[in-house]
Amino acid sequence: MVVDRAPTDIDEAGWHWLRVRHVTGFPRNARDGYFPRHGVTRPAATTETDLPPVGEGGEDLPADAATVADADRLALETTYLSGKWLVERSPETVNDLWEAVVEDVAAERFWDAKVTTRAGREAFDETDHAVLVFTPNYFDRDDVERVRRRLRETHGVREEIRYRPDVYTLDGAHEEVLGELTDSGAARFRA
Repeated sequence: MVVDRAPTDIDEAGWHWLRVRHVTGFPRNARDGYFPRHGVTRPAATTETDLPPVGEGGEDLPADAATVADADRLALETTYLSGKWLVERSPETVNDLWEAVVEDVAAERFWDAKVTTRAGREAFDETDHAVLVFTPNYFDRDDVERVRRRLRETHGVREEIRYRPDVYTLDGAHEEVLGELTDSGAARFRA
C-alpha cells in the first residue's frame, strides 16, 4: 500500500482527498478489466444511441428534462461520462467503509473511489466524511444500479444517496448548457 493511513488520520493542510490510487498504487486506467467484467461500454466507444432516457419511469430530475438531455449530450460530446454515488459517513465509521470500498476497487467490483480526509472534512466545514464511489459511464444505468446495490447489500448503505454525473461539475465554460445542474445538490439519480 502506498498510503497506509486512514482518512481520519490525514490532517495535513491541503490534502483534502484520499484517492484509491494513493492506497493501491494503480491509476484508473490500470483497471481495464472492469469494462468487460461488468459489460460496461467504454466512454470513448459510447454513441448517441446510448443516450439514457430522460424523465421516464417517474425519475426525479434535477432540472427540466431539456436541460438534463443537453447535459447528457455534452457528456457524450466530451466523453466525460463518469459519475459517482455520494455516501456520507461519520468520522467514527468512515475508515471501515473506506477500507471495504478500496478492497472492492482492487477486486474490480467498483471502478474508482475517493474519500475526504480529516483535513478535507474540516476545510469543507463538514461534520461527516464524503465517500465517492465512481462508475465510468453513467449512461449504463445497470452498472450504476449494480454499484448502488453492492453499497446497500454488502456495505450497509441503506439511507438515500445521490448519484452525480461528473459532467455536472464542469467549470463555468459550460454553465449555459448545465444551468441549475451545476448546483452542488443536483443529482441525476437518487436511491
